[in-house]
Amino acid sequence: MALALATLPLLGQAQEKKNVLFIAVDDLKPILGCYGDDLVKTPNIDRLAKRGVVFANNHCQQAVCAPSRASLLCGIQPDKTKVWDLKTLIRDMNPDILTLPQHFRQNGYFTTSVGKIYDKRSVDEHHDKVSWSEVQAFEGDYKYYDDKCGEPALGYYQLPETKEKVAKYRKEAEAMGKKGYGITKYAISFVKPTTECADVPDNAYVDGVLALSAIDRLEKLSKKEEPFFLGVGFKRPHLPFVAPKKYWDLYQREEMPLAKYQKAAENGPLLAYHNSGELRSYTDIPPLKSFSDIESDLIPVEKQKEMIHGYYAAVSYIDAQVGKVLNALDSLGLTENTVVVLWGDHGWHLGDHGIWCKHTNFEQATRSPMIIADGENHTGVCKTPTEFLDLFPTLCDLANIETPEHLDGISLLPVLKDPKKELKPYAVSQFQRGKAEGYAFRSERYRYVVWVKNMFRNPSQFSKDLISVEELYDYKKDPLETRNVVNEKKYRKVKQQMEKYCLDYFKNR
Repeated sequence: MALALATLPLLGQAQEKKNVLFIAVDDLKPILGCYGDDLVKTPNIDRLAKRGVVFANNHCQQAVCAPSRASLLCGIQPDKTKVWDLKTLIRDMNPDILTLPQHFRQNGYFTTSVGKIYDKRSVDEHHDKVSWSEVQAFEGDYKYYDDKCGEPALGYYQLPETKEKVAKYRKEAEAMGKKGYGITKYAISFVKPTTECADVPDNAYVDGVLALSAIDRLEKLSKKEEPFFLGVGFKRPHLPFVAPKKYWDLYQREEMPLAKYQKAAENGPLLAYHNSGELRSYTDIPPLKSFSDIESDLIPVEKQKEMIHGYYAAVSYIDAQVGKVLNALDSLGLTENTVVVLWGDHGWHLGDHGIWCKHTNFEQATRSPMIIADGENHTGVCKTPTEFLDLFPTLCDLANIETPEHLDGISLLPVLKDPKKELKPYAVSQFQRGKAEGYAFRSERYRYVVWVKNMFRNPSQFSKDLISVEELYDYKKDPLETRNVVNEKKYRKVKQQMEKYCLDYFKNR
């Protein structure tokens, strides 16, 4: 009898549920050491990658914050969430929808988060209240801001001269009778630089505060009996590219890699491009014409290098914050029993095709980093196509909780165990341009894009007659997407295969 009682704790430990540390990084493209970038300095994310699986051909469902995050966190594609923009609330479209953290909460997890997990424009003021066991801290804990610097102006800027300008224009706005956000809107029409390099500590900016807030949560969670789901949402390298000077100093401006191809793809449809509207809202960007068949105006080379420098600095800044959180996980003895997921919500154009920001169906916008370290010594690089829809069912499997039947993705557990295994032939992304909805089908080698006309929103009503234009890119021969080969004879069989993928996708939605 004594022997039987002695084995009970061991059985309990074997069945212990794993915690989940869910790290989101805004606008992070896969320029990371673990993704083969030799210039960037990301030792902490690379450290995580060494004890996990790197998904090298992973793609978002839509290359813009709110739709991408809504799709990932609900486990269904944008045509079902009906969140295609930055203003639609998820639960206005789907009042009873089940989200990833909500599902974990219902299965005995204590769920909490700091920073940007959902895009706040698609959820309620509590960042989707039913998802969390406690109130979500979107901006982190203000007590962690550096006392000397105080909070950044407009949420971003710490340089004294920028703060003075912001104060000046806010005062002007108040004198004009403006109120609330109208005051801020007036100020940013004059003061909104794309970059900032300030000699300040990490917690002078919000992401340093978020890291400290996350560590605070981890310390409290380590004392709870129930397993936890902790979301940590970092906000850089989203524009503006602000980071402490020490991260800028990791790079030399002259070494910044300009995009090698800054033109439209030959034979490519013009509706595939945009005129970098998000970037043009910043006050230090010169006026740009719309993209046209004569090419758009290009950002001056020195400004390109400055912004690329800023992007790299911001990535290294975030890497350091990720490192602090991972160190805390280690020091609290939580690492072995915690699944760590790191993902960027979509990619980002750094001047390729003459484009900046996201909002396309091209590779630089849809390809997004995803790393999963499940604590089981499953390591390697997975090159099979995957997508963010796959995260929900994967985490259910890793946590040993039931997987909802309605999810659109598949579990990646087989490739965590064997990264060379092939699970699916393609990943799907989509983006609207005007009245056309573009659907991109990315296989291991090719990308096939169909632009469907007439404000198409119902996949069950798809027919080939609705396709207005097509694209096909061969990433083995043409990684920079310089030529649309959809009508070339030598790609006829490839196109036929990609068309089958397309028809299969719409048939099974």
